[in-house]
Amino acid sequence: MRSTAKWVAATLLLLTPAAALPQLALPGVGPALPVPDRSLRDLAEPLIDPVNGVVDSGIFDRLSKSELGTLLKRLRTGRVNQFLRQNRDYVERDRNGDPAVRGVLIATGISAASLELARNEGFQILERAEIEGLDLSYVKFATRPGKQLKSEEKRLQKLAREAEVSADNIYFTSTAVTMAVSSATLASGKAAAGAMGLIDGGVARHSAIAMPVEQRGFARGGAVASSHGTAIASLISGSLGSRSRGLLAADIYGSDPAGGNATAIARALGWMAQRDVPVVTISLVGPNNGLLGRAVKAAQQKGMLVVAAVGNDGPAAPARYPAAYKGVIGVTGVDHRERALPEAGSATPIDFAAPGTGIKGASPDGNLVPLRGTSFAAPLVAARLLSHYPAANIGKIDAAVRGLIREAKDLGKKGADKVYGHGLVCGNCGLR
Repeated sequence: MRSTAKWVAATLLLLTPAAALPQLALPGVGPALPVPDRSLRDLAEPLIDPVNGVVDSGIFDRLSKSELGTLLKRLRTGRVNQFLRQNRDYVERDRNGDPAVRGVLIATGISAASLELARNEGFQILERAEIEGLDLSYVKFATRPGKQLKSEEKRLQKLAREAEVSADNIYFTSTAVTMAVSSATLASGKAAAGAMGLIDGGVARHSAIAMPVEQRGFARGGAVASSHGTAIASLISGSLGSRSRGLLAADIYGSDPAGGNATAIARALGWMAQRDVPVVTISLVGPNNGLLGRAVKAAQQKGMLVVAAVGNDGPAAPARYPAAYKGVIGVTGVDHRERALPEAGSATPIDFAAPGTGIKGASPDGNLVPLRGTSFAAPLVAARLLSHYPAANIGKIDAAVRGLIREAKDLGKKGADKVYGHGLVCGNCGLR
């Protein structure tokens, strides 16, 4: 259980000077080749409606916990294996077996002595730079010829024990829907101060998205309209209505086979920090990562509240990030009966719930499509949070979160619990 005391502790954490944090970052890697969003895709072919590309909404509900766990694990493993096979020239496994940008390591807090030691061992320094807006610096290394990322990560860490060494992990969209990139026209506009932030794929123009959408690409190929990002943007637009100051949308995938990496997310957070975005929603999931963790903390120290989906890999799946980072607001999804989606993750701490099925979102082809997953619950919570927290101000975080807690409908066990957090937010939100 995570009580309101967590927010007091989180607020105190944010007051730590940013300069005390290890520093890191890394630009996008890979050629401009078209790739689909990170989702179940054809791995779940028997479960997906070939017309609208949506998972049969009753499949997961009809399975036992054991059957569901087995299926979700197989789908998750197959998804990763297929992604690695299709993009082997650009990605490989890190020391924990998770997908990451091929041949690249990131070190933060590394001393001059360790830098020299690493160079003497044959590690080539590719770049030293800083992420604008977050005051995060990094050193990027190339792995040595003929060496695998997982072994090189361990070796560099031994050479630089004072530093944090990580791969540039790839993050997948947190959805059970087949959603590919699109050639549709990007939504456009100029977001005003206090706009909400979205880190995902690009957003297409659609009649259901009435607010101005200012977009920027953080992967090769620039911003590219995606079904996932478009659907989420439409939920935000519908929730904010006339109160909207617009949306700052960061496309971290573009047309890059190694897009969706931790560096792209970090750079997107930096852009939003520069624009004083108070609330950002992220419906992506992946492993713990030194770069991403530092970037999230640095953004929080600027007064930004991060809302993230807990994922759809099932209760048996490990904790998913960025939702699992301290101070990040983790969101699960519920069905029309206000029951937690059976595929929703539970190892990641849950703060709130919102509708995760029985809602519709915009599609780049101009239509509205059924949605399912924690991906689509997170932006609904973020939009409500924005009404309590219209401007970034660390001193007002606790009051804003408490305000959201007061409007939440208690579900499950009395009080905050591990399944629904503080309860259901925005129960009637979303297109039906």
